[in-house]
Amino acid sequence: MKNIIIGTAGHIDHGKTTLIKALTGIETDRLKEEKKRGITIDLGFAFFKLPNGRRAGIVDVPGHERFIKNMLAGASGIDLVLFVIAADEGVMPQTQEHLDILSYLDVKKGIIVLTKCDLVDEEWIKLVAEDIKERVKGTFLEDAPIVEVSSINGKGLDKLKSIIMEMTEEVEEKKCNVPCRLPIDRIFTLSGFGTVVTGTLIEGVIEEKQIVYIYPKGLEAKVRSIQVHGESVNKAYAGQRVAVNLTGIKKEDIDRGDVLAAPNSMKSSMIIDVKLNLLKTSNRKVENWNRLRLYHGTKEVLCRVVLLDRDELYPGESCFAQLRLEEEISSKYGDKFVVRYYSPLETIGGGVILDPNPPKHKRFREEIISELESKSKGNKENIIEKIILKFSDKYPDIDFISIQSGISKNEIENIIDKLVKDELVIKFSENTFVHRDYINNLEEKLIKLLNDYHSKNPLKPGLSKEEVRSRLFSNIKGKLFDEIINYYSNLGTVKVVNKYISLKEFNIELSESQKALKDKILKIYLENKFKTPTIDEIFKMLNIQGKDRDIIDLLINMGLLIKISDNIILHVDNYNYAKDTLKEFLVKNKEITLGQFRDLLNTSRKYAIPLLEYFDYIKFTKRVEDKRMLQ
Repeated sequence: MKNIIIGTAGHIDHGKTTLIKALTGIETDRLKEEKKRGITIDLGFAFFKLPNGRRAGIVDVPGHERFIKNMLAGASGIDLVLFVIAADEGVMPQTQEHLDILSYLDVKKGIIVLTKCDLVDEEWIKLVAEDIKERVKGTFLEDAPIVEVSSINGKGLDKLKSIIMEMTEEVEEKKCNVPCRLPIDRIFTLSGFGTVVTGTLIEGVIEEKQIVYIYPKGLEAKVRSIQVHGESVNKAYAGQRVAVNLTGIKKEDIDRGDVLAAPNSMKSSMIIDVKLNLLKTSNRKVENWNRLRLYHGTKEVLCRVVLLDRDELYPGESCFAQLRLEEEISSKYGDKFVVRYYSPLETIGGGVILDPNPPKHKRFREEIISELESKSKGNKENIIEKIILKFSDKYPDIDFISIQSGISKNEIENIIDKLVKDELVIKFSENTFVHRDYINNLEEKLIKLLNDYHSKNPLKPGLSKEEVRSRLFSNIKGKLFDEIINYYSNLGTVKVVNKYISLKEFNIELSESQKALKDKILKIYLENKFKTPTIDEIFKMLNIQGKDRDIIDLLINMGLLIKISDNIILHVDNYNYAKDTLKEFLVKNKEITLGQFRDLLNTSRKYAIPLLEYFDYIKFTKRVEDKRMLQ
């Protein structure tokens, strides 16, 4: 079932609150000052049953210029507006400002309600109606019905309810398959219950016992109970006015303008990218770095505007801009906003959020303007592709992409499947994704890294995995790193041998002189058995210099020499003889001392101790007190 939120708008004292009471029987003026002064200062809430049995929530918003920010808070989440104009006064200053605000907040449907018709004659009503039609041309109210009512004698109320019912049938279904989001417009405490927040649930579903976050603070709370239209429910759905009783958080921890949402579903930011539009009727231009008031959801925050493609924005114009905020907000791609001049307070425009968490941009960058242009066109496939490209170095998952884009996870999965099929995006484990351009660029860096290494170290098998990871993949875990290297291996770019990575076509090639050195080195190690010279002694003995010194490491990597310790290297045949001899002795005698092992190999403690420790290290033997046994 559709859930409908109806809002009122219009000039002060044009009868909005009285109209709601006539429709619902509920008095929305709840503050003493409101009742005393006869005006709505803060938001009021009510509900009523339509002729078809459906319930509609109503938000009564203030009309006085001083309380416009409360009007903006109430306008968040409205499906249908009752645009109230008193017949005895006609269009007034706040009438126009409310109309401008509603247009920027993307309210698509409205009914013009001509109130106080009992105070004027029919001829006057016709004149006012004609003036209204002229004023709303080019706005979402251009074709809206005009209903004449009197909240005092009941004239036109039944007709108004009938039209409301018809128009609510045309309201789009809300998104219930995305994480919940509720901009908070009131916070209070109830004895025995604790903290309660209210607002219009603009997305998702809230359930009892659900863990939620309060953004932008990132505070965690738990839903104790929920009310919709004054009745307790287990769940609340997008499009409903909701009161949520929270545990684990104090009233003082929450501010109006905060957002109650699912954990990890939003990200807070001090910067947003937007498409900014100025009213044609505004008397003010906006210059780069002007201070403005931003209204988003139920939040008001001061900001500086950075015009990305010009120095000045004139009435009726639009441009891409970056808003540098003085407080954090939590928003999503596609959210609407309104801006007012800092001083004097005056609504000058609004627009749509294109990136809720961008880096700082330099002005007049064509690539930035192009990216924002693409986002403003609303092509979700293009948006998701650009997000993956932008954040490929973070290896984003579905949750991250959803937060950045404001698009539901189900939609993202379907779009990414297509992008993967089209080979624009590459999928790795745990639903992480990178853009093809990023992986290609990374491949070029990997090729250059290995080429440089091979040219400087022609006798080494390649860079170690850890070295490659630290240089190019330091921000990812080992499993994902292995997947990416396997990806390049399958492409034929690299090969992995043991713990080394090299270019696929790379092979170690020895010159004739190096081959001769190799044979001499092996012969020395073979003949000296368990009394081998040190590496430095080998270099001196054979006058080995420069890159030729890498031959010993090559022989170790080839398995022809076995490095027992920093100073002791054995020929593989001698090593195998020592291992076999030790095993044969232990099979017969169960244990062996250091002295016995030394005599067995006809060597000294200098070689026997490191060799026994090496056998312990590879878990061939184990030490028990001062003896060794087979592992």
